[in-house]
Amino acid sequence: MEKKKGRVKRKRKEKPSARENHRPRSSDADAIFALLLASLSNSPNSVIFINKCLFKLRRSLLFSQTSVTSILALLPTLLRSTRSEIACRAADIIGVASLVSFDANEQIASDSETVKGLISLLHCRNRKVLLSACNAVLDFSTTTFAQRQLLKFSALNKLMFVFLQIFKGLEYVCLWSEGDGSFRSLKIGFKEDKLSLVFLTATVVLINACEVEQLRSIPQSLSEAFLRILKQIRVRVSDQEVIKSAGKWSEEGHFCKSSVAVRNLAECIFRLSINASQLIGSLSFEVVQGGLFGASDTSFKHFISNYWEVSPFLLTKTMRDPDMHDMFGEFVQSLNWKGSVPAILSSTLQGLVACFPIASDEHNIVHFLNEAKDELGCPIIYQQDIRVVKTESQSGKEMHYFRDFNSGYVKEPLYFTFHEILKCEQAYNEGYTVALRGLEFRFQSIAAIADALALMFGQPSVGANLYLTPPNSQGLACHFDDHCVFVCQIFGSKHWTVYSPPSQLLPRLYDNLLGSDIDCKKAGKSEFSLMEGDVLYIPRGFPHEAYTKSDVGDGSPGFSLHLTISIEVEPPFEWGGVAHFALHRWSENQKRLFRDDSNFLSQTLVLVSVNLLHVAIGLISDFDPSFRKACLTAAVSLPPDVYDSLFQGQRNTFLYLIDKIRTESIFMEVMSSIEVALQKNEDPFQRIQWLWVLCLEKEASSEYNIDKSFMIEDLYSLYAQHKDKLQATFLKVKSRFCSEVELDELLLHGNLYDRQDHGDRNCCRYNLVSWNLRLLGYFLLPYQLPALYTARCQE
Repeated sequence: MEKKKGRVKRKRKEKPSARENHRPRSSDADAIFALLLASLSNSPNSVIFINKCLFKLRRSLLFSQTSVTSILALLPTLLRSTRSEIACRAADIIGVASLVSFDANEQIASDSETVKGLISLLHCRNRKVLLSACNAVLDFSTTTFAQRQLLKFSALNKLMFVFLQIFKGLEYVCLWSEGDGSFRSLKIGFKEDKLSLVFLTATVVLINACEVEQLRSIPQSLSEAFLRILKQIRVRVSDQEVIKSAGKWSEEGHFCKSSVAVRNLAECIFRLSINASQLIGSLSFEVVQGGLFGASDTSFKHFISNYWEVSPFLLTKTMRDPDMHDMFGEFVQSLNWKGSVPAILSSTLQGLVACFPIASDEHNIVHFLNEAKDELGCPIIYQQDIRVVKTESQSGKEMHYFRDFNSGYVKEPLYFTFHEILKCEQAYNEGYTVALRGLEFRFQSIAAIADALALMFGQPSVGANLYLTPPNSQGLACHFDDHCVFVCQIFGSKHWTVYSPPSQLLPRLYDNLLGSDIDCKKAGKSEFSLMEGDVLYIPRGFPHEAYTKSDVGDGSPGFSLHLTISIEVEPPFEWGGVAHFALHRWSENQKRLFRDDSNFLSQTLVLVSVNLLHVAIGLISDFDPSFRKACLTAAVSLPPDVYDSLFQGQRNTFLYLIDKIRTESIFMEVMSSIEVALQKNEDPFQRIQWLWVLCLEKEASSEYNIDKSFMIEDLYSLYAQHKDKLQATFLKVKSRFCSEVELDELLLHGNLYDRQDHGDRNCCRYNLVSWNLRLLGYFLLPYQLPALYTARCQE
């Protein structure tokens, strides 16, 4: 059979699938680099070709996570192209690469020229380029390293400047949620153009990535202008949270959804407020003296000498100078009082944000923000910010209106929306007292009063609470506080009973008072009826209770609205704390005297003995009332004659303390107390935890190790092997300290206080205030920044 002539039939190749056709191979990046490099010319077709190459590279990054190493060298040139479409494509490449690959993000961030090139696009006047560049910044800033690089090359300043140029004002703000609908997950939508929204989002992200020093480097004009806009937004958001009860609510119609959550906005306001230049000045000494202590020139001195931490003191309105400035007048006006109690509740509670307490040993405000950022910006929370309580007349026990949220088993906090505010009004009608905490961070006028009192008493922590009590009712049960209070009657009247203290020892701040039994039947008592404008001082440790009654007979409405301003004596500002601080400063100054003997054992004996003396001071303060009293040596803003008189009294107290340390510091008692503490698994040095925090950084480079575990291990070893030597060294250290320490030297060089006569509210700088974190225990309201908060943050 003959073979048929003709062409051999070949098998047809299969067409590639659509997916394979659109998935560039990883080797394409090298080819694209070569094409781009060849195309960087001024030929008419180069722009089109470059765009095609960049488009193909973008697809390659998306599908195969192609490395950007080869193309990285060309990105700065592409970003600086005069052709907007090329610059946009290059910025888009950075954004895509940063999102799909952590390694690519790090590579781009490591190339300073690429980062600078991206930032340079923020100067462009082309809105399309601005949008692409800002979106790329947002995508790029998803890692900490990229954020640092952007901040290093001043991207934040450029973002803020451009935003202020393009922002045209707020038309509408709404809330929406992609999560569980809780306040933490709520995000903010704006009825604005997309460009402004993207710039706002990127700016907030970078501000919240700043350290304190970076925040301070932001130009004041930019910071304040941006902060004003953020506060406007926060006010709108606050209205939506309360009126609409938040949830998953959003407005119908056209608006842009941002990735800025309520907590992000709150944190940004918090950070920028730290550096606000317009501080709220404290009131003058004369105004506060006249308002709390009377019109006499010697009234404050008389109060300190006879009543401070000794006994109650009543100042009636008639004892004031009628021409004196009313320091509560501005606060009363801010309440919008129109004769209606519900009006006070509504105007005061609506729009408030939660004030989260900071741990007492926290001294880094940025660290606090990182810990609490998920909760910032939330509405007020029951038990933390507000309580609704009354005391039963027969049992004397407190009852909470929101009983379900008074249990320790409740895991989720109760956020107060408009519905809970209405319930507060109903609770008031049923005899419950509404108590609101943290007014010093909610009202500018109260912040000014708190600041003035902090300066006058030399105590950096001053707080204020508000209590609204209906007629014929008692709010809190009989109790005593770990801080001194001034009860300031704003409206109505209230009857107070103050009992003799159960102990001569004043309670310490942060002591647990819940288990303290108060038997008022056998105690002596004093009774006071406060009318509008009266002020009652109650020392810490004095049990007290108060109630309203409608049959006053003086035309009073029967209800009561009063403020309690608390003077919190932090541990270092008690006399016992001053003794600890004096010992620390003395030991630092005297180390050279103990270096005569270069023997390591001798140096260790000295180190341990100093800390044993700290324990001894703590033991003495457990029994001697003088060690728990407040030291007012750091007080400033006082007239010279008042200050000199006060200082002389402080000197006498200091000499008394030193004598007690000399005579009552017993070596074997100290060792026994340490052994008992360790058996109970307690820290024998817990009392001076604040001193460890204060001195940790300074001591880190010292040859004297302050680590507590090191000291305890050495202590056991030394006591077992060199008991006699350790006891002799302890006695030597005690003798030298008591003979050589001087109050004047401590105040002048010991950084206990720093008094500068500049004539303004910044004349006082508390150098011990960095650990006084109760002062920072509340999150500021978006409407204002109390000067007290700012001053302490800047320490």
